Amino acid sequence: MSLRLPGLQKIAVFRALQLGDMLCAVPALRALRAAYPAAEIVLLGLPWASSFVQRFSSCLDRFIHFPGYEGLPEQPYDPASFHDFTVLMQQEKFDLLLQMQGNGNIVNRMLQKLGSQHLAGFQSSKGRMNSDLFLEYPEGINEIDRHLLLMQHLGIPSKGRELSFPITAADRNASSRLMTMIHDQPYVIIHPGSRGAWRQWPPQYFAALADFCASKDYRLVVTGTAEECDITRELVKCIHAPVLDLTGKTSLGAIAVLIEKADLLIANCTGVSHIAAALQTPSFIISMDGEPERWGPLNRRLHKVIDWTTAPPFEEVFRTAAEFIEQLPQLQQMKKEHSLL
Repeated sequence: MSLRLPGLQKIAVFRALQLGDMLCAVPALRALRAAYPAAEIVLLGLPWASSFVQRFSSCLDRFIHFPGYEGLPEQPYDPASFHDFTVLMQQEKFDLLLQMQGNGNIVNRMLQKLGSQHLAGFQSSKGRMNSDLFLEYPEGINEIDRHLLLMQHLGIPSKGRELSFPITAADRNASSRLMTMIHDQPYVIIHPGSRGAWRQWPPQYFAALADFCASKDYRLVVTGTAEECDITRELVKCIHAPVLDLTGKTSLGAIAVLIEKADLLIANCTGVSHIAAALQTPSFIISMDGEPERWGPLNRRLHKVIDWTTAPPFEEVFRTAAEFIEQLPQLQQMKKEHSLL
């Protein structure tokens, strides 16, 4: 079924998640904006995402902080804060509220309380809705395609599957000193952190790949948030070559500039992986969550993804990485040609 709601003036998008999740929704947000160019589109998200709305102002107009709800792990649930949020949402009188959070088992009934004229999104067994505006949550596909299927269900044509990450003049200014420290050398970024320790590949394995890159005359740049200093410190100790350690020294925009200009990103499957995909920077990604088909980059020529949950021997992963690193000159040429299109 393909539906289309005419005359929408105020649209709310509920996706209170982290950076990687938000970047995977950008193609759907781009399609939504193209379908309703005159509508105000408002993101209901986590506190950090106010900056995401500023960066993606071509798709989003405004931000409202979603304070959390019982059963959602991203932030503590406070009933009083949620009550205030409910009152605010009812006063907003949105024409359409889009549930783009997940399968709807926890949030669909909650969103019914927020007073929008229309409610649409994903549904599953415990969050089934009596509405044609809901799509059965698609399993086993890439997160980008999942949200484009929702747009298609609502009669909204796709505007492409590719990710994007706008880089501002302020981002380039913030990164200029860091780029000077690299001295115009070819370099590889190693980003060993992620939000959960269970999603972090061991530092000694990252170090082995880093040393191989150094043997090929690439400068090594280690990045991570200040909260990830323990794992980056361990990584730097394991690397035998000189390292530029930028842990805690980069804003999101600055790390995007670093990734844009890098020859390669080596990382867990986390937000920086999606930035590399958006900026067409080759990447070697370790998937620790067993869902490489969901979260891995779409372009598997430019990006190599290893599913570590299948327990491949490290020696096999190292050989795969070495072969990929040997191809970097050709992959960089592919990136250059793409940028000229």
